[in-house]
Amino acid sequence: MKHFIFLVPLFFACSANESNQEEEISSSATIIGQVNVVDVRDGSIDEGRFVVVDSGKIINILDQENDWPEGVTLIDGSGKYLMPGLAEMHAHIPSPPQSQELIDETLFLYLSNGVTTIRGMLGHPVHLELREQAANNQILSPRIFTSSPSFNGNTVTTPEEAREKVQSAKEEGYDFLKLHPGIQLEIFNEIVSTANKVDIPFAGHVSVDVGIRRALESGYASVDHVDGFLEGLVPEDAGVQPSENGFFGYNFTSLTDTSKISDLVQMSKAHEVWVVPTQALFDRWFSPEDAEVLAEAPEMKYMPKSTIENWVNSKKQLVGGADYNASQWEEFNAIRKEMIRQLHENGQGLLLGSDAPQVFNVPGFSIHHELNGMLQSGLSPLEAIQIGTINPAVFFDMEGEFGEVTEGASADLILLNGNPLESLEAIKNPAGVMVRGQWLSREAMDTRLEEIAQKNEER
Repeated sequence: MKHFIFLVPLFFACSANESNQEEEISSSATIIGQVNVVDVRDGSIDEGRFVVVDSGKIINILDQENDWPEGVTLIDGSGKYLMPGLAEMHAHIPSPPQSQELIDETLFLYLSNGVTTIRGMLGHPVHLELREQAANNQILSPRIFTSSPSFNGNTVTTPEEAREKVQSAKEEGYDFLKLHPGIQLEIFNEIVSTANKVDIPFAGHVSVDVGIRRALESGYASVDHVDGFLEGLVPEDAGVQPSENGFFGYNFTSLTDTSKISDLVQMSKAHEVWVVPTQALFDRWFSPEDAEVLAEAPEMKYMPKSTIENWVNSKKQLVGGADYNASQWEEFNAIRKEMIRQLHENGQGLLLGSDAPQVFNVPGFSIHHELNGMLQSGLSPLEAIQIGTINPAVFFDMEGEFGEVTEGASADLILLNGNPLESLEAIKNPAGVMVRGQWLSREAMDTRLEEIAQKNEER
C-alpha cells in the first residue's frame, strides 16, 4: 500500500510536466534560451533552461530547445542567470504638484535596477490610477501597491475623524493605511478597530504614544524602519520620557537591554507582523559618512541637483549636532542589525525595502544598498534575495503569481551576467529586465538612463 500511494502522485506529476511541455507556443512568445534559472525557494540552479513568456506570463520552462514558431522573440541567456524581479516594499512615488515626467522617471529608475514590484508608502489618488495603468500595461512601471494618504498626529485628531478616514480609504480602494508618528493612543485604537471592521491592513511607523508592544499586539501588516523596537529594549525602570527617543531611538542606545530582543521577535511572530528594515536609511542618512562624498556617487546623477542639495543639507543637520557621535551611531546600528537578524531567523519575517527616494537613496539603486545591509546583518545572499522576492508574494497572499520563476507566474524577471547566490553584486547592472512580459534590454535601459541624467543637469 505504501508503494501504491507513492507511485500515483508520481504518475500524475510526470503527466502534468509532459502536458506543460506540449503546450502550444505562439508566434507572440518571447523565449529566454539556454539560461540558468535561480530557484529562490531553495537556492538551486536549473541550468540551460528555455523560459517561454507570452501574454505577460511564464507559460513554459523547458529543458531543451524546440522548433519555435516563426516570429517568436529569442533572447540569448547563455551563461546568464535568471531570477525573479525584486520588490521594493518601502517605496515612494512622486505625486502632484510634481510632474508626470518625474513620476515616469522614478518608476523607470526602479525598473532599471530589477525592481518589478513596489509598495508605495505615501499614497495619493493619482497612485490609484497608476496602479491600474501598470496592471493593464498602459504605462511602463513596476506592479504597484499603494497606501492611503498619511495617518499622523496632524491629519487625524479625533476618533471620529479616524473612523471616517479609515472608511474613506477603504472605499477609495487603497491597499492599506499608512501610519506616521504622532498618533495619540485613543485615536490609534479607533484606527485599528475601524480598519479591522472594514478589512483594510495598516502599516508603517509606531507612534510614541502607542509603543512597539501595543503595535505588535494590534496586528500591523508591517512595522517599517524597525520603528519602536529599540525603544522597546529600554527597561521600564530607566525612567525615560518616550518622546525623548531621538532618531528611531538613538538617544536611548546606552539604556537598551538587548536580552529583550527575543521577546519582541516572538511577539512579531505571534501576531504575524512583518518588518521592513530600510537599513539603507540608517547606513546612509544617519551614518557619519560625509554628505559631500555621498553626493558624488554615480547614481546621484539620476536625481535633480536641487534634490541632492536638499539631501546634503538634511544629512548635515541630522548628524551635525553636538548630541551626535560616531561611536554611539556604531552601537545603535549594531543593535539594529542584531534585531534584523533575529527578526529574520525567529520572527514573522523581513521584507526588502529601502525608503526610496529618501536622503541618498535613489529609487532602484538604493535596493542594492539595502541588500548589502541585509548581508551585514547576517543574512546569506539567498536569504537577502528571498525577502525581496518570495516573502513579498507570501505577504500579499500571491504565491505563484510573482516572486519566483515558475510556470504560471507573472513574467517579472531579471537577467544577470553572474550568479547572484555567489555575489549580490551580480544584481547590479542587469543584462535585461522583464516586467509583466515587457522586455527592457541593457541598451534600452542605458539610453533611457542617460536621458534622465541629462535632464537632471538642467534641473
